[in-house]
Amino acid sequence: MRAGKLQHRIQIERIGRLVDENFFGRDDWLPILTTRAEIKEASTTEFLTGPGEMDNGRAVFLIRFPLVAITTADRLVMGGRAYNIVGLAEIGRRRGLELRAVAA
Repeated sequence: MRAGKLQHRIQIERIGRLVDENFFGRDDWLPILTTRAEIKEASTTEFLTGPGEMDNGRAVFLIRFPLVAITTADRLVMGGRAYNIVGLAEIGRRRGLELRAVAA
């Protein structure tokens, strides 16, 4: 994975419980990781599905392998836009991580 291709700053967030001064709890998204990412082009099968299918906000992000565990319950934020993580794939032997995401 080349460092020059990691051009986009992303943040991985996880749902967590916040407690205010009155001891009332609420769930909110809390950042667990901020890193750089590469946005991968659509694959051939995604390209052949047609232009209507590509407009649904799908994206594939490539990052270096994180020290924290990322799951599909987490979400990704880039440029103020939130994406739900729908798939994870390890690249090589803990070399990188491919995150497939859909705009929330």
